[in-house]
Amino acid sequence: MKAVIVLEDGRVFQGESFTGQGEAYGEVVFNTSMTGYQEIISDPSYRGQMVTMTYPLIGNYGVNGQDFESAGLHLSAFIVREYQEFFSNWRATGGLAPLLRQHNVLGIHQVDTRALTRHIRLAGAMKAVASTNCDVEALLQKVRSHPGLEGRDLVREVACSQPYLWGDNGPIPLPEPVAHGQEGPEAQGFRFRVAVLDCGLKYNQLRIFRRLGCQAVVFPPTAKREAILACRPHGVFVSNGPGDPAALPHIVETVKGLLGERPIFGICLGHQILGQALGGSTYKLKFGHHGGNQPVKDLETGKIEITAQNHGFAVDDSSLPPEVEVTHINLNDGTVEGIRHREIPAFSVQYHPENAPGPHDSEYLFRRFVSTMERFSP
Repeated sequence: MKAVIVLEDGRVFQGESFTGQGEAYGEVVFNTSMTGYQEIISDPSYRGQMVTMTYPLIGNYGVNGQDFESAGLHLSAFIVREYQEFFSNWRATGGLAPLLRQHNVLGIHQVDTRALTRHIRLAGAMKAVASTNCDVEALLQKVRSHPGLEGRDLVREVACSQPYLWGDNGPIPLPEPVAHGQEGPEAQGFRFRVAVLDCGLKYNQLRIFRRLGCQAVVFPPTAKREAILACRPHGVFVSNGPGDPAALPHIVETVKGLLGERPIFGICLGHQILGQALGGSTYKLKFGHHGGNQPVKDLETGKIEITAQNHGFAVDDSSLPPEVEVTHINLNDGTVEGIRHREIPAFSVQYHPENAPGPHDSEYLFRRFVSTMERFSP
């Protein structure tokens, strides 16, 4: 079935739908990962976006029930060069196209993804519409009137609405004794309790905390400081998520109120939120960083990490106060990839150290957070 992708600047790309009829809107970005498409499409950070994969063959190993990073799919459209319907993998339980159709995500292939990626790099990420209705002029008018990402709070669309506890195989209801701090983590064999502020988190973050002996209590982004501290956590983790960090002053205020109360660790959107809570500001990148092969330098050790990233905004290093130190930088464009406060236990990174699907270079940051909680345990 024929399909078109119309960008707001008038550029048109031809393709074919492999999921049937549909129409989708969002900011079009490209992801440079060679594997991990199931983790990518289930990443809540892609809310409001359509993703173009630069690797040309997608779908060849199918999908399964274990590799989801959230309870659903959040991108609006998935754009690839060639979709492989006949998958082969011992873990696979189904194909990619049926999964996309199940979640009403439009899949388009036979697109010149190299040309689309190059256009985004030169012109910047922009609004687009993908549709099996090939009336280009009508689609162009629609996409130009569609809202972009800046100024929109997309976190509330993907985060949990009620607190929960992360169990052996997923979320479980939060027991009242835990919520009110009447039962410590040691009652269930854990060393520490981590209060997780869900801004659109990925499940592997919670899996890693559990593996490191931490009980994860997940709170919605509307949670107040008092409710978070009431469960008597040893530390606070601020997760990744979608959209513009400058549109989240209520979350920034919550994190600001937790500074100095408990050790804080933030990643991706959580990094941008912590940056604002510490007095900094954020700005939109030209085309963002999306992929599993992004080089980052640790300024303390001099080591280079190959990281997974998914963000379109960054912390402005010139806006940070003197008491906040830049710890990591992106080697492609020099943007801030990590910060920490010089006096209180609070640090964050712009990338994804939870290695879902990879690489594994940065998982040490979770262990660093555990060590911090150990030092500052109340």
